[in-house]
Amino acid sequence: MLKNLLYPLGRIFGLFAILLSISISGNSLYAQTQNTEISGVILDVKGLPIPGATIKNEKTAKVAISDGNGRYKIAAAKGETLVVTFIGYAPKTIVLENQTQLNFSLAEESDKTLNEVVVVGYGTQKRSDVTGSVVSVPKARLSQLPVTNVLQSIEGAVAGVNISTTSSVPGSQPNALIRGQNSISASAGPYVVVDGVPLSKTGGSLNDINPNDIASVEVLKDASATAIYGTNGSNGVILVTTKRGTAGKPVIRYSGYAGIDNIAHTLEPRSGVEYVQKYADFLKQTNQTQTRPVPNVGELAAYNAGTTTDWIDESTQQGKIQDHNVSISGGSPDVKYFISGDYLDQKGVIKGYQFNRVSLRSNLDINVTSFLTVGTSLFLTSNKFDGGRANLLLASAMSPYGQQYEANGAYKIFPMAPELLYTNPLLGLKTTQINRTTNINGNGYAEIKFPGVLTGLKYRFNAGYTYFPERRGSYVGRLANDNNGTASSFNASTNSYTIENILTYAKDIEKHHFDFTALYSAQERKFNSTTAGAIGFINDELGLDNIGAGATQTSGTYRDRYGLNSQMGRLFYSYDSRYLLTLTARRDGSSVFGVNTTKYGVFPSAAIGWNITNESFMKNLKAINNLKLRVSYGKTGNEAVGVYRTITTENSVRSPFNGISTIGVLPANLGNTLLQWETTKTANIGLDFGLFDNRISGSIEAYQNKTSGILLNRALPIITGYGQVLENVGKTTNNGLELTLNSQNFRGKDFRWETMVVFATNKNKITDLFGDGKDDLGNRLFIGKPINVIYDYQMTGIWQTGEDVSKQDPTARPGSLKFADINGDGRITPDDRTILGQTAPKWTGGITNTFHYRNINLSVFIQTAQGITRNNPDLTYGDETGRRNTPAEIGYWTPENQSQTRPALSYNNTLGYGYASDASYTRIKDVTLSYVFTQKILDKLHLGSLTVYASGRNLATFTNWIGWDPEQTTYGRGTGNSNSNQQAFAADWTNNYPVTRTFVIGLNVSLR
Repeated sequence: MLKNLLYPLGRIFGLFAILLSISISGNSLYAQTQNTEISGVILDVKGLPIPGATIKNEKTAKVAISDGNGRYKIAAAKGETLVVTFIGYAPKTIVLENQTQLNFSLAEESDKTLNEVVVVGYGTQKRSDVTGSVVSVPKARLSQLPVTNVLQSIEGAVAGVNISTTSSVPGSQPNALIRGQNSISASAGPYVVVDGVPLSKTGGSLNDINPNDIASVEVLKDASATAIYGTNGSNGVILVTTKRGTAGKPVIRYSGYAGIDNIAHTLEPRSGVEYVQKYADFLKQTNQTQTRPVPNVGELAAYNAGTTTDWIDESTQQGKIQDHNVSISGGSPDVKYFISGDYLDQKGVIKGYQFNRVSLRSNLDINVTSFLTVGTSLFLTSNKFDGGRANLLLASAMSPYGQQYEANGAYKIFPMAPELLYTNPLLGLKTTQINRTTNINGNGYAEIKFPGVLTGLKYRFNAGYTYFPERRGSYVGRLANDNNGTASSFNASTNSYTIENILTYAKDIEKHHFDFTALYSAQERKFNSTTAGAIGFINDELGLDNIGAGATQTSGTYRDRYGLNSQMGRLFYSYDSRYLLTLTARRDGSSVFGVNTTKYGVFPSAAIGWNITNESFMKNLKAINNLKLRVSYGKTGNEAVGVYRTITTENSVRSPFNGISTIGVLPANLGNTLLQWETTKTANIGLDFGLFDNRISGSIEAYQNKTSGILLNRALPIITGYGQVLENVGKTTNNGLELTLNSQNFRGKDFRWETMVVFATNKNKITDLFGDGKDDLGNRLFIGKPINVIYDYQMTGIWQTGEDVSKQDPTARPGSLKFADINGDGRITPDDRTILGQTAPKWTGGITNTFHYRNINLSVFIQTAQGITRNNPDLTYGDETGRRNTPAEIGYWTPENQSQTRPALSYNNTLGYGYASDASYTRIKDVTLSYVFTQKILDKLHLGSLTVYASGRNLATFTNWIGWDPEQTTYGRGTGNSNSNQQAFAADWTNNYPVTRTFVIGLNVSLR
């Protein structure tokens, strides 16, 4: 284990050995020409260093900036005044006497959140000036949680943002939904922007961003905040800002953790005794004669020997995770740098699953002159998901008397021979699987500040380029039940660029403040892919390394292009910091829209804010520290249309003609030249408050989203050659309420207790489909109901012995499911189906309690999602019940137990009932215990800072759900979905992966 930890750590330190030379020149930045040099450290009230604080000599106007360890040096003389300031802290002034060493301790301002600078898209604003719905993710969740994707840090912590972990496959990305689902068929995920440059639609994802490199995350939710992103703003925007250098000598930081993963809840199969009893009961209920104790002859040897196999245990393993990050930051007032490297390695809880990520980042800012600043943000991320994998669903289906190995030690193909429906769940380990992606991203900027009468005017040029190559390959041979041998290879690359011209002007005229932003930008993405495949290899020796050796060859290529041109203008005005106004308009032109309509759309928004506490009549109300009212309204868009969906296309196909294989064409997509974006109009009202010296603070917001022009597939007569055509016809609404509450419950000298509560409710509704007021029963879309609902029969119990079933359900018998006669016609027919619930939560919430005792900190985060209804595939296996093992905790009806919840083993689910179940849950999501070493100890250790912590995730779940986990998506045998949210794995039955429980220990340390 120690070797495994030291090896990647050595790779990181070796990578940065050359960078350490920076520290040699960095020390010269502090050479002072004055005879008297004052030095010291800037600390907060807890003794933690404050980097980036400003120390100014009032007489000489000289300025110094504290480094990453809070240390500073400045020239000054006796009698001169030093003023120390930092955002969020009360300034401190000291007149020098004869000191040469001087430490400062800054106290937090009671209204520090109002002066906090937040990213709002194409700029920043003080929190007190924000008129839109902009939420900052708590920074504590970005630094001490064992997450591989920053979305996992947001889960349950931001009101109105629903992050769901439907799979814990190593390297997978959670699903994110902001303020409900607006679209029916288009992507509902938020638009992601990193350091001002779009990450969405470039091929990459937030999986490519190392969480250790992130300085802040802002979530834009209403139209006032998102309209500046035009056709990409309807689903909300996530802004990620990475860390940058600060003036000071080089600071080397190491952050790392290591820990274990376990399955949070195992759905155990039946034991050998239970399995034998189930088989006997099945034969009895189906009136069959039992000739042997187990279903298959191949199971008899193990049964007679009294040996069983725990297939879940054989298919799983101890999961492990480790992450090591090293960064160097520093610089002079004119040159600042941040360089980091990260190595993440995760071994999954199911055999064969793994994830390896190596990332490098370099952020640079240079003040070339007093008016010109240039900089770069470069990163490279390599993701690796290689390896064949065991199959959890097959492991849960295996008989405990199934044979795992052949006599020669190879895996037995059919453990329950002659049963051929279920193969050995470990066969995937004998396949070759390659899944790799690389994200090479380079962003640069140049900013000019105009002097003189043009003071306040700035021009910024941003340019970003992304190269995203992908490689996937597979070979399945004889050892994995493919006697021919099948190979496939996929290689693709995405090239994207973004160019932005941004002009800003800020001006103060007495009590009036103006801030104007103008944008012109262009984006382009090009995608190319090549596929190759072969079947029929004489042996498995070369496999994927020589596809040309296959008897039957296939190949293909694909290419597309996407382009977007945009203009944007935003005006912010405030009067006396009391009355606020924001006006925004963006115009987007996209290449995906139809030729018979304009490719351009305009997306305006307006917002007003009133800082009520700045009014004179509020001055005597000491109990109210902050009270601000915000109202906004605007229009945003969702491109929704895929590339080339507006044109009619055909696919090539081979068919025999006169004994010769001939290339022909088949209809593929019927184009619609009138297609345009989906449009969402959003109204938002919010109230921000701070009470009792800000011991209670937060916000409450209400919103309504109305989306029109939703893309839907209208069915066509098949005689046309096409089954459907895409049209802008649907409408939806989303109404919701959000609450964020922060409280300082106890503030003592040594002990403090803080609580953060978030609550959000969302009501989603379809208001129109095809303009005729009719439901779309085939696609389960109903006017007046949420987008994703469970439409099925309503189960009321189980038919028992002696009950008369002849009238209501003649096909039923004792042990069959009993359903409600909804329409009252005395029979169970498809007309008795009804809406049983919605798959999205009706409300979500989270509570975080943080306790501080001196240098010890304990954070406990509890998350809940309520009002969820989902079909439960673990409760039904169709006609397979007599041929497979089933979970021990899922019972079945017998004449003796008279169950009212589970049917008999003989029951055939001819109506296709999905077993709708309550999937609501409450989860102890995160618990973190940390210790921050005091400055006194750090001085002895010659360290800048040191924090050690232990953290656990998914510690306990409270739910009525029967299955692996209520949040997990479970796929039935043979099902697949290639439209996965992470292309390195497919969302199908071969990748059923349970939610895991993680325990890690970690440390964050910086060197002086």
